[in-house]
Amino acid sequence: MTEQTTRVKPRLQQKYEDQVIPAMMEKFGFKNKLQAPKIQKVTINMGLGMGASDNKIIEDAQKELALIVGQKPIVTKAKKAISNFKIREGSSVGCAVVLRRAHMYEFLDRLINVALPRIRDFRGVSNKSFDESGNYSLGLREHTVFPELEIDKVDKVKGMTVTVTFKNSDKEKSFEFLRLIDMPFIKNKKDS
Repeated sequence: MTEQTTRVKPRLQQKYEDQVIPAMMEKFGFKNKLQAPKIQKVTINMGLGMGASDNKIIEDAQKELALIVGQKPIVTKAKKAISNFKIREGSSVGCAVVLRRAHMYEFLDRLINVALPRIRDFRGVSNKSFDESGNYSLGLREHTVFPELEIDKVDKVKGMTVTVTFKNSDKEKSFEFLRLIDMPFIKNKKDS
């Protein structure tokens, strides 16, 4: 007999299926659960303009981002030369990684429940960072808020951008989706 290993779904994915989809169907009047918004991918980007002159910065950023997300990032190259910043076309200027399926749910769970609460004087994330398609972008000034990194071994603090790309969505639906998975949005005075 062969043993089948059953994969345990990430906690956030389970919450999406059990709580978010029914709540979205009720609020927006969807007849089918496939009409509900769904996260297509999560993109994490570290822009490192100073990496154009020092390759070690890019290598460190790649290692640190790999520790945070559990996947090897690619190095991003400059599309055109910018003389004021001493950047040549094709030089390394950052690193990025695209997460899909279980990896994206695990990363978002750690971002929402572990990393964001560790930010000093954290009051919430912006509720206005949606594009027309309902995709959400969030900037972090310090990548050291993730517990996977040993702060003593980090040479330079780097910022990062996290973009959540949705399918079947718009601004209102994406906001409701993120609110239902407990994204800590800033409380407006009128909401209090």
